[in-house]
Amino acid sequence: MLVLIIVLALATALTAVWFFFLSGVTQEDWVTAAYNRVLDGRMEVERLRKKGAARAAELEQYHGISAKVMALFLGGNSEKQIKKILREGEALQRGDLRSVGIWEMPGYVILRRFDAIGRGSVHKALLFKCTELYGKKFAANKTKQLLARVLSYPIIGVAGALALGVLVYGMGNRTGGLAVMLVGTLLVLGLVYALYDEVNDRLNKRRAAISRQFPNVVSKLALLVTSGMIMDRAWRETAESQDLELYQEMRRTADELSNLVDPATAYTNFLNRCNTKETTKLASAIIQNQSKGNAEIGILLKDMAHDAWQERRHTAKRDSEKANSKLMIPTMLLFVAILVMIMVPVALNFSSL
Repeated sequence: MLVLIIVLALATALTAVWFFFLSGVTQEDWVTAAYNRVLDGRMEVERLRKKGAARAAELEQYHGISAKVMALFLGGNSEKQIKKILREGEALQRGDLRSVGIWEMPGYVILRRFDAIGRGSVHKALLFKCTELYGKKFAANKTKQLLARVLSYPIIGVAGALALGVLVYGMGNRTGGLAVMLVGTLLVLGLVYALYDEVNDRLNKRRAAISRQFPNVVSKLALLVTSGMIMDRAWRETAESQDLELYQEMRRTADELSNLVDPATAYTNFLNRCNTKETTKLASAIIQNQSKGNAEIGILLKDMAHDAWQERRHTAKRDSEKANSKLMIPTMLLFVAILVMIMVPVALNFSSL
């Protein structure tokens, strides 16, 4: 009974702490949360439009009844969802904050009141990753949003899990109550960690995609530059040839160059957004050879393209070896199942003799 009282007191204290910080939310916190909500909406709209474009390209291969069947299989278009997100963003920009959830708001207050969190190593690491994912313009706000969620969700989540466990325990189901407390708390903490780890996962996938796309990019750059095209023009021509991650970042750099941003600054920004060894080498080579003309940079790009394709082959070979090793487990399980199917009837026949 004493343990139950202590757990209930802890749940009450956590809830009180959460509401205490919620009561300290200021207009600045609401504006930051609304800004991040608008940014999330824009990113979701971009994702849905890419998905819609891919769906349309897929449907162009079919005609008649098969096109209608594939349309059902691929799902409907996302225009209604996009319009809803755009309306929500417009309402937020007008000051209507009803779509901003309150669950993360205490986290913004904690960040504002405890400056040490914003100067810690966790914040710096997240800021670096968010700069690569979202760009320098949005990195600070996205970092603040993630930290606010990581700080706020565990407080109210653990409090809810403990309170629910106490309720189940008080109804006579002691084992169930203890299980709810333990499993609920671990589940909340696990989900919060997954929220934090999602940044690493997205960053690794993005870097892997950029590395896969790099050989094609540098090969085309080398071809255009050695044929006499200036680097800035070759960069834009290459950037506009596809709509994948690396090409999108190249278009952002091309837009900066068109807006008279210093080339060294533009390519450095590209380097920061695409933090892979291949893009770092490419951007560094371009920056160092800006004043030397196309002859030397063309040779460098050719060598870089050759090395990139060699690395691509080695990577494909390593990936195939990993796939083969992963297939060993189901293969062995299948072998054991077949062995059992053969040996069991034989053993039964021997036992019946």
